[in-house]
Amino acid sequence: MIDLGLRGKRALVAGAGQGIGRATVLALAAAGARVACVEVEPARREAVAREACEAGGEAVPVEADIRTRAGVAAAVEATVAALGGVDVAVDIVGEARWGRVLELSDDDWDASFALVLRHVFHLAQVAGRRMVSQGSGGALVSIGSVSGLSSAPLHGAYGAAKAGLVALTKTLAVELAASRIRVNSVAPGAVLTPRLLAVTTPERREASARAIPMGRLATPEEIASAVLFLASDLASYVTGQTLVVDGGAMAQYPLSLRA
Repeated sequence: MIDLGLRGKRALVAGAGQGIGRATVLALAAAGARVACVEVEPARREAVAREACEAGGEAVPVEADIRTRAGVAAAVEATVAALGGVDVAVDIVGEARWGRVLELSDDDWDASFALVLRHVFHLAQVAGRRMVSQGSGGALVSIGSVSGLSSAPLHGAYGAAKAGLVALTKTLAVELAASRIRVNSVAPGAVLTPRLLAVTTPERREASARAIPMGRLATPEEIASAVLFLASDLASYVTGQTLVVDGGAMAQYPLSLRA
């Protein structure tokens, strides 16, 4: 079995309760990391931590709302108290405000940046400072989106915030490289998360799948695998990158004719 270099590593996963977050907790724990499951919903954080432990891993629930700087600080402090430090920090929190650019309000715009980008900045600062003080390097991984790399109707504010995440990832990678802290993001396409299932119909999902070269939407576990790679020693020389995981959707010319 390949050694991912994660055994005994102390990992914070923000937004751990469901979907990509839950899958990431389970993947990290299975690789031997000790995981702090940061989640605002009590039942979800308790459930994912219990699931990871029952599978033979080590995980603890952490109560915090990282949408505020105080919440981020509380999450990192609780992780350090429970695990003794932070070697990996993964930010999977994110929401969207949809609407045509000409119709978006200032509140829509500001909320999109707060819900998508600001907490990534806060977590990078707080967890990054802790990693620097520890002196043993580390990895920061966030969840971006193909919306930050390509245009889509109604994604004006959300896409702009995700594009900002791409730029922030690159800058953090350069600034933290001397401290042996790697910074990367994953940009998924459509993923079968509980949130997506709640707001789409089967017909809409089938139509989306037909537009993807691989013919289906991603599972949360497939995105978690990309996060696991970027957090692991397999990516020891990878930093400042946004890894697209979209079944080939962005690689396809939209006006191409299929046989």
